[in-house]
Amino acid sequence: MIEGAPNAPSDDKGPDGIDLNPNAQACLQQLLRVWLGFERDLSTVPMLRRIDLGTYTVEDHQCLLRNLRQQVIEGSRWITRAASSFDRNHAEIRSTIISHAVDEHRDYELLEKDYVASGGRLEDILAMERNIGSEALHGYLMHRSSRPNPIDLLGAMWIIEGLGEKMARSWAKQIQELTGLTEDATRFMTYHGHNDGDHMLRFYAMLDEVCIDEKASASIVKTSKVVARLYRLQLEEVEHGLE
Repeated sequence: MIEGAPNAPSDDKGPDGIDLNPNAQACLQQLLRVWLGFERDLSTVPMLRRIDLGTYTVEDHQCLLRNLRQQVIEGSRWITRAASSFDRNHAEIRSTIISHAVDEHRDYELLEKDYVASGGRLEDILAMERNIGSEALHGYLMHRSSRPNPIDLLGAMWIIEGLGEKMARSWAKQIQELTGLTEDATRFMTYHGHNDGDHMLRFYAMLDEVCIDEKASASIVKTSKVVARLYRLQLEEVEHGLE
């Protein structure tokens, strides 16, 4: 198992011994490398670095939540768009993606509750605009999800769902310890820590279904790289919320 990777499988299998076809196995190995690079890059983002250094504040947390809400709101939109872009030959994957959208389409309400629990005013998080990174990430994902049979978006799922696991595992508890905030201020992170593992089970099943050749694998890996970079940009731009 590769340290730090989201629900990293062993022996080229998904969780619970799910077998992957050879093309999916090769794709997965490349995705694991993308994830490790993404995780390394995240350690240089100033706000996340403050969690590691122990200098993260309540104000930092509120700023992070204000910025994350915009990306989360848009998440269900591009996921739903992607589902509608699959034809009848991909009915099973379309159903899986629709189910995923249903799971997450109101997650932004958790962020709003966390923000208020941390001492923020509801009207402030509701009025927050997308930062530059969020604009770029949303634009890219909506563009890709509008293409016919956008199987490459599994690369986006790999990064975003993996980050959900990482947030819950490494950040929520530390944030509480550093700021004195209660669990009521980190419910979004905790929720995704409990549920994104199930979402990754869906990911492995879809990867095995659609990753049937090198072309499919290359598209999935490329999208994972783009999303990793844009998500990092989004988190870097969070700093501007403190200005």
